[in-house]
Amino acid sequence: YDMPEDMIIALIRKVREVGGIPLVSMKNNRIQRELIHAGDVATMQQAGDYEAFRMKRVQAYIGLRGSRNISELSDVSSTAMNIYEKHWLKPVHFAIRVPHTKWVVLRWPTPSMAQQAQQSTEAFEDFYFDVCTLDYGKMAEAVVPLQKRMEQTERVRITGVDTDLSFSIKNIPVRPCTGLRNIPDGECFTAPVKYSVNGHIHFNVPTIYRGTTFSDIKLTFQAGKIIDAIANDTDKLNDILDTDKGARYIGEFAIAFNPYITSPMLDILFDEKIAGSFHFTPGNAYPDDADNGNRSAVHWDMVFIQTPEYGGGEIYFDDECIRKDGHFVVEDLKGLNPENLK
Repeated sequence: YDMPEDMIIALIRKVREVGGIPLVSMKNNRIQRELIHAGDVATMQQAGDYEAFRMKRVQAYIGLRGSRNISELSDVSSTAMNIYEKHWLKPVHFAIRVPHTKWVVLRWPTPSMAQQAQQSTEAFEDFYFDVCTLDYGKMAEAVVPLQKRMEQTERVRITGVDTDLSFSIKNIPVRPCTGLRNIPDGECFTAPVKYSVNGHIHFNVPTIYRGTTFSDIKLTFQAGKIIDAIANDTDKLNDILDTDKGARYIGEFAIAFNPYITSPMLDILFDEKIAGSFHFTPGNAYPDDADNGNRSAVHWDMVFIQTPEYGGGEIYFDDECIRKDGHFVVEDLKGLNPENLK
C-alpha cells in the first residue's frame, strides 16, 4: 500500500537474484476505501476469491505498507467493514497467508508516519532503521527463558492503573517473535484459555482500527467474555465487538520488549512492540501458532504500557512477579530489558 516504485523494483530484482518468481500487487488506500465502502457482498466475495486463488499458489509473502492517511477508512460503515473482513481479509490472510506461507510484514517510513510519531522526517527515519535492524539474533537468545516460563505457567495476573486481570494460559502454545515475521519485532505471545479471563483493563495507549482512532478503552471480562466496553467512541467500539461471537473473546496475549520503541505512534506494528508493554487482543486466535479455539473476523491488538511514566504495573506468573513497572525482575528474564538488548 502507498509504496514508492523504487523499493518495489529493488525487491523484484532481489527475488530474481535468489531464484524466485516475483508477483506484485500494488495497492492504494483511497482505492481500497472505494472498493470497501459500498458494502457490496458480491464485490468482496469476488475480490476475496481472486486473492485467495493467488495466495494459495505462493510460497512467500512480503507485505509493505506506506501511510498517507491512517484515517482513510474512518467513514466506512461497520456493516461494510464486516463484509470486507468476512469475505476478503479473513479467508485470504487469516486462513491462508498466516498459516500456510512464509511471510513478513513491514512499514515504509513516510512523513505522515513521522507526524504520527511526533518527530521530524529525518529523526523518524533514524528511529525506523534502529528498531528494524537491531540484533534480532541476540533477542532470539534472550527470549528463550520467557518462552519456557510461559509454557510452564498456568495462571497470569496483570495489574496497573484501573487494571486487574487474571486468566489461564495452561497448555496454550507460546511463540517468540524476533524478526522472522514482523519488522520491527520483539514480543512473545500466546493466548488465554478462552473462558478463563476475568477482571478489567483500562488501556492507556490509543489504537486505530478500521481507520478510527480509539482512546480510553476500558473492557470488563467475565468467564472470558467482554461484558462491558467503553471508550471515547463507545458505540463504534461495541459495533466492532459485535462483529461476530468471537470478537468479544481474547485471541492473543503478548509481552513486548523492543528496546528502541518506547512510546506509541498509532501504528500497531510498532506500538505492540513497545518495551515494557503487553497487548491483549479481542478476536481471532492464530490457529497454527497459539490456538485457544477462538474464531473471529476481528483481530484487534490493544496495548497497555506498564512503565512508570504510564502509572506502572506488574505481571505475575503463578503468583510470582516477573515484570514490574515495565522491567523484568527475575534473573533469567533480565536479558530482555532494554539496556541488555541494545
